[in-house]
Amino acid sequence: MTRRTDVVVIGGGQSGLAAGYHLRRLGIEHVILDAQATPGGAWQHTWDSLRLFSPAAYASLPGRLMPVQAGEVYPDAAHVVAYLADYEKRYELPIQHGVWVESVRRDGPFLRVETDSGSWRARAVVSATGTWTRPFIPAVAGRRAYEGRQLHTVQYGRPEEFAGRQVIVVGGGNSGAQIAADLAGTAELTWVTRRPPRYLADDIDGRALFDHATARRRALDEGRTDTGGVASLGDIVAVPPVRAARDAGLLHTKPMFTRLTPTGVEWADGTRAEADAVIWCTGFRPALAHFAALRLRGARGHIATEGTRALDEPRLHLLGYGDWTGPASATLIGVGRPARDCAREIASLLS
Repeated sequence: MTRRTDVVVIGGGQSGLAAGYHLRRLGIEHVILDAQATPGGAWQHTWDSLRLFSPAAYASLPGRLMPVQAGEVYPDAAHVVAYLADYEKRYELPIQHGVWVESVRRDGPFLRVETDSGSWRARAVVSATGTWTRPFIPAVAGRRAYEGRQLHTVQYGRPEEFAGRQVIVVGGGNSGAQIAADLAGTAELTWVTRRPPRYLADDIDGRALFDHATARRRALDEGRTDTGGVASLGDIVAVPPVRAARDAGLLHTKPMFTRLTPTGVEWADGTRAEADAVIWCTGFRPALAHFAALRLRGARGHIATEGTRALDEPRLHLLGYGDWTGPASATLIGVGRPARDCAREIASLLS
């Protein structure tokens, strides 16, 4: 069965909900198709101790402030899931859960969205699938020979399952630092990074990061000197658990190893370390496989965009994948503005 609507939004996490909010305000008929069976997007699948970088008021979607979590300055993932579920219900967003989008194809004046429960014909499509379903692990010699447990950030849950184990955490970003801090004192931890950790100043959180990302985009749009944005400040936000582990002397790093052995890792100088598990906190790639038939992807798997609009397919918008689809657009507070601009462009297209 093929159904019709003006806009199909693919993904019902924070970016998809922000798009739905602005489309609804403009009176644009749309449907949100979400692969998750329940509300909350990727926040349903994070590790237990994860906290936001920002206080609740600075981690809100358009139109609805996130409530403060009792006893917490920085809300946990479960609080975010509850907020997103309430947001979806409050604005009566037309979301269908448990629907997997298989492909998007051109169909004359429409885009055809094929799913595991039928297809949709739409005049525009917003892709808001994020990156969580596409974890990246670098090609490192010996990975297949290693006999211990290998997992990515997305598979990490809690430190207790690694109690007393020799664990190597790979990655010098926020996930690597937070998981290393989570394991410190419970596991025999080795934290490996490509360069020494660059902590942001302790008083910097998501509020300042959003301001810096926005200032950089404004400077670039106005032809002024690149401010460097968030990257100029450092790689790791010193959230309270990371700060506590660092200040207690529990977070030390070693440079990246050259290969894995059957029982651990080896560095360039021949030094070895045994490991029961290796946790790869090495980032993600955008989840864009559903666009293969459109043949739009270029360097590094990105689709060229102007704002959120795909340059080679003006009926397609990409939202929430990072700065290339809007400054800080992969964050709760940052996605609101590009979602608004996206909805306005679609309104112009439909008119």
